[in-house]
Amino acid sequence: MKLLHVDSSILGAFSASRLLSAETIRQWRAEHPHTEVEYLDLLIDTPPHFSADAMAIRAGMQSNPTPSQLHENALSERYVSQFLACDVIVVGAPMYNLSISSQLKAWIDRLAQAGRTFKYTEEGLVGLAGDKTVIVISTRGGLYSSSEMGQAMEHQESYLKAIFGFFGITDVRMLRAEGLALGEAARKQALETAELQIRATIAGHESVRDRVLA
Repeated sequence: MKLLHVDSSILGAFSASRLLSAETIRQWRAEHPHTEVEYLDLLIDTPPHFSADAMAIRAGMQSNPTPSQLHENALSERYVSQFLACDVIVVGAPMYNLSISSQLKAWIDRLAQAGRTFKYTEEGLVGLAGDKTVIVISTRGGLYSSSEMGQAMEHQESYLKAIFGFFGITDVRMLRAEGLALGEAARKQALETAELQIRATIAGHESVRDRVLA
């Protein structure tokens, strides 16, 4: 089994999502010691924002690509190949300004490739990466899950569920720590709750591929 561990927080050692994603990997290794783990830190290895040059070859727009277009295509190929080669993806995804980090969005834009992670048919959209489990470590300063107003403003978890679903992935597990900016007691409680969610998720893990092969 191969696992891809992705961090996207800009806060380094002060990041709750990095703390919790590292704990997820620690527990995963304890339960599944033979897993091959790759690490992608999007703060260090940040994809450039998606551009016309990045789109050109993918869309078949250039028969004689420029050096810039070839470079952009190689970047996209590296990220999508790494993603497709893994069975489990653990993503540390803090909320910034009601959504995800621009670093994480840039990475996802590189994954969204027709013929690789999705395709359109006469019957509509077909996701091509459905044989994976995605575990999202969602962190938030405020409370967004417990009120109608909060849910309306939240474009972090909802986007990630939608885009991974677009890729055909139905096994998307959200592990959440929210209210982290509401005082020390609230932060401590949120982290403890998230750690309990991590333990339960790892201990009870059964991937889509496991269920198909069972």
